[in-house]
Amino acid sequence: MIVDQKKRTIKESIPLTKPTGKIRVKTRNMYYEYGKPFRSRQDEFTPNNYIEWQISYDAEKAPSHSAPVAYSTRGKKKFLTELSFYLYQFYKWKMIRRGDLVKLDAHLENLDQNNLIANHEHCNITRTHPREIEINDLQFSIMTLKYPQLVYHFQKYQIIAEITVREKQKAIGVQPMLYFCIPVSELETASPLIGRTAEQNEIARFKFSKANYHVILEMVKIFGVLSAPHREDILGIIRRIIRSS
Repeated sequence: MIVDQKKRTIKESIPLTKPTGKIRVKTRNMYYEYGKPFRSRQDEFTPNNYIEWQISYDAEKAPSHSAPVAYSTRGKKKFLTELSFYLYQFYKWKMIRRGDLVKLDAHLENLDQNNLIANHEHCNITRTHPREIEINDLQFSIMTLKYPQLVYHFQKYQIIAEITVREKQKAIGVQPMLYFCIPVSELETASPLIGRTAEQNEIARFKFSKANYHVILEMVKIFGVLSAPHREDILGIIRRIIRSS
């Protein structure tokens, strides 16, 4: 991460050659299609490529780039990182104002539990009625599971947030997962990506600045409405940042 105090920008590293990490290059023709993995070292980039980033907002250990601010949530000490760090930094730069955070705090505090995405009636996981099929001389009952996916558009930008609601792997209930999706055209690289393959271990940059800092505040709000644990985390972050001023 590169933080430029003078220009008031943050440039985040975006690895282009790690298909199994939390930041992956994918491809699709339209935003509502299912994104497919992309072989960035073998295939040339096209305008259909985008970055799928499972962005974080806290860490149990202080990251090297984190602000020296800790907070407690659900009985654990956490540190600001990635999204919460961006929020903190742009708040310090007075681009995101105290009133913005106070307003968001009140909105999340008063939000009805049933309106959280994990509980919302339009976000239920459904299963189709079974039908009988035969595969390789074996009789099966086949059903289709439907997982809701929500897409949030950041005003005029091609940048979007995707939320997929799935079952929790190690607990009871559902867990909405948020992904920050960035067209490769929004990345800074040494040479244009379109029409070439990625260099070995190539790193691109995505810049948060005066032009797009509102995306940070909107993503924080989206995280806050995902589920009750998410809301508690985000309220803890907001209140800690307000106290830091």
